[in-house]
Amino acid sequence: MNETLSQILDKANADKPLDEILKMSPAALKGVSDGDAELLAKAFGIKTIGDMARNKFFLRAQALVALSQSK
Repeated sequence: MNETLSQILDKANADKPLDEILKMSPAALKGVSDGDAELLAKAFGIKTIGDMARNKFFLRAQALVALSQSK
């Protein structure tokens, strides 16, 4: 099991190839439940981990945090 991925993903998914992981439901991430994934899909159209990573709202929030830390 990849140690880095095992900290991010549920155990069952940590050994999968990255391209496959990005196609998985956000529920494959540690701390994200099936219910959370359903809400992400309903609110933002996020169906995969890749969708979540590329979501414009998540990217904007990350940019704001980065700007606040660059002072």
